[in-house]
Amino acid sequence: MTDQATIPLDDLARTMGMVRRIEMNPEGRASLEYEAGPHMCHSGGVVQGGFISGWIDAAMAHAVIAMAGPDIVPMSLELKVSFFAPTRPGRVIAEAWIERKGRSTCFVEGRLTDLTGKVLAKASSTIQLASRDRVVAAAQAAR
Repeated sequence: MTDQATIPLDDLARTMGMVRRIEMNPEGRASLEYEAGPHMCHSGGVVQGGFISGWIDAAMAHAVIAMAGPDIVPMSLELKVSFFAPTRPGRVIAEAWIERKGRSTCFVEGRLTDLTGKVLAKASSTIQLASRDRVVAAAQAAR
């Protein structure tokens, strides 16, 4: 297990409210801590589902990177999220793990919990393992 809490957060992570990377395990597991703020809520003080989906999706990407290394860019091919309970402002934990890895895709699962361990949402995703060099080259060619 590798503690990633000391790695600086990028702009995307800060925008999403990431507090820290709790774990990035080379066996294909990751845990991230987020601060759900009132500005992320809609009616009734419930966090908008896009943030919840994004938090779990980010944890799944981190699980893939932890296992495959930094030369792989995880590209979501599909994402299914089920919401079990309202997420309110405060700290939450997004956890993810690789269920099965193929040559070019991974099947990944994740969940969002509050700090007491109550499951707020679960997700599954099919993720393509893309070469970082090819992704960067395609982005530069599109400019």
